[in-house]
Amino acid sequence: MAPIEDSVAVGRAESEVVDLVSALIRFDTSNTGELETTKGERECALWVKDKLDEVGYETEYVESGAPGRGNVFARLRGADPARGTLMVHGHLDVVPAEPSDWSVHPFSGAVEEGYVWGRGAVDMKDMCGMMLALARQFKIEGTVPPRDILFAFVADEEAGGKYGCQWLVDHRPDLFDGVTDAVGEVGGFSLTISRADGTEKRLYLVETAEKSLGWMRLTAKAAAGHGSFLHDENAVTMLADAVSRLGNHTFPLVLSDSVAEFLTVLAQEAGVEFDPDSPDIDGALAKLGSIARIVGATLRDTANPTMLRAGYKANVVPQSAEAVVDCRVLPGRQAAFEREVDELIGPHVTREWITKLDSYETTFDGALVDAMNAAVLAHDPNGRTAPYMLSGGTDAKAFARLGIRCFGFAPLQLPPELDFAALFHGVDERVPVDSLHFGTRVMEHFLLHS
Repeated sequence: MAPIEDSVAVGRAESEVVDLVSALIRFDTSNTGELETTKGERECALWVKDKLDEVGYETEYVESGAPGRGNVFARLRGADPARGTLMVHGHLDVVPAEPSDWSVHPFSGAVEEGYVWGRGAVDMKDMCGMMLALARQFKIEGTVPPRDILFAFVADEEAGGKYGCQWLVDHRPDLFDGVTDAVGEVGGFSLTISRADGTEKRLYLVETAEKSLGWMRLTAKAAAGHGSFLHDENAVTMLADAVSRLGNHTFPLVLSDSVAEFLTVLAQEAGVEFDPDSPDIDGALAKLGSIARIVGATLRDTANPTMLRAGYKANVVPQSAEAVVDCRVLPGRQAAFEREVDELIGPHVTREWITKLDSYETTFDGALVDAMNAAVLAHDPNGRTAPYMLSGGTDAKAFARLGIRCFGFAPLQLPPELDFAALFHGVDERVPVDSLHFGTRVMEHFLLHS
């Protein structure tokens, strides 16, 4: 591929997107989940604000519920003010990274071997860079899109958005006045499918649904006592039994509309049979190899124990013991899930939600979906968009509370051999340079035809 500066066909946004992504990664915006130790969001947000201000935007900087939790908003007016506004949103925070584990420093933003490296490269400073590059290009060139576009760069997504989108929706809903549709992260990336005839097809997965996100605390209590005595009840034992039952439990298979539609498209392209009524959908998925990882977690609710705490001395049986369980629940399954959990943990262990964010699902149709598909096909004739469900969660959970229809669409054409899912929160997180160029072109087409 010719260097960017040597290609007269390359647009302004495409020419600077790699530099912008690299610069964003160099801001250490690690979100520990604690106010005292989370850092960098204000500095990064103010830098984004400066980049937008210098090309003529009237930006608004907002701190969401706590000092330093920076958010930036910029609105580009469209040709038809009567149409609903399209919001393009990205979060500036990232999960922490341990430098000694990485091949390069996680906050170097290094551009090497055809990749931009660093924490946030795919989650999600890649999309933030594309957003910023396109926002700047549109303003500099005087581009008027079909409808208003709101560019939103927000804080605290990696800890559930309490000091980010959740706070903004609760306290500053005016920022989203007129927004009817939104696109955000974890969608639009390509998945290469091998066909029976030896050819390949790229599916671009558009997120139309996501499971709920709930962090549940389990607590067992019993009488404290000396470690050398006999005890009829032991809080640690009661909790351990409950955690073991819950952690080893397999929840029932439930096929949501988004997953069923994705599997239908996948079966068509891969040339395999798929029966949505089959009791062995797991077996059918296993035949597809690594693809199974993408959808396997969206077939069932999950409850994974992640933290344990009990005791303060080796010879003292403690009065209480606690565990934290990461719960991801399919749309429409919350009440049934909680009943199942109660049966598993039993009467001597109590539960409470530390964080509880609803699931979300929309349909894969309408003008916005048509615009996504057209944008992909304009730059990859061998592509096809398909809906899918995300097993995790995004800021869409909060924005949906305002009646906004949300999708995940951050387009990237990926090398078939790249294990993209493993890069999220993983060591040596990186995004291909060519993918950023492709994504910028596709996103430009989408925003100008949506």
